[in-house]
Amino acid sequence: MENATGPGESGYPVFVESFDTDSRYRRVRLRGLGCEPLEPEEFEPRVRQVFPDIDLEDPAQVHWADRPGQWPPWHPGEA
Repeated sequence: MENATGPGESGYPVFVESFDTDSRYRRVRLRGLGCEPLEPEEFEPRVRQVFPDIDLEDPAQVHWADRPGQWPPWHPGEA
């Protein structure tokens, strides 16, 4: 029996990967498109571009591997 999702797909429309303190981004898997590094300011606009009617508060639609809604600390001027 074949898996309904492709390689690297989580089954959720949006899957936010684990928190990484060495980066200002979180890697976000968008079903059907793959994984993208996103900053906090990019997250909602990008997710809504792909899934306009998504409920960002619904864990069945947006799954966080850890630390829901949190992003690594970053300060302007840092790489």
